[in-house]
Amino acid sequence: MNDERLVGIVLVSHSAEVARSVAELAKGLAGGATAVPVAPAGGTESGELGTSAELISAAAASVDRGAGVAVLTDLGSAVLTVKALLAEGDELPEGTRLVDAPFVEGAVAAVVTAATGADLAAVQAAAADAYTYRKV
Repeated sequence: MNDERLVGIVLVSHSAEVARSVAELAKGLAGGATAVPVAPAGGTESGELGTSAELISAAAASVDRGAGVAVLTDLGSAVLTVKALLAEGDELPEGTRLVDAPFVEGAVAAVVTAATGADLAAVQAAAADAYTYRKV
């Protein structure tokens, strides 16, 4: 597997701490998955709760290895911010997709799947499939 061609994953949360923690959890549950490029993009530049187009763009650029970038979000304005960036057309790497998935479970599924060398469509499908996970 060529590590340089792995799908990159960006985790967008209103909280920097939540984004970092979910990234750490997903990589840990994926057996470390150290080769998978995962970047948290949480909060604002000033460390407040919220979302930042600049932090999201920078995170996406940092994980882009040419195989696409899967972006998972937590809540409303995070989704809207990513959609606005995608609409701009040049703010995110080519092949960036907003993934409709539960934030924590989807992040784990995305990282595990990306670690196998799967393509962006498979990573997106695995994350979205996390909606079907039953807990009881």
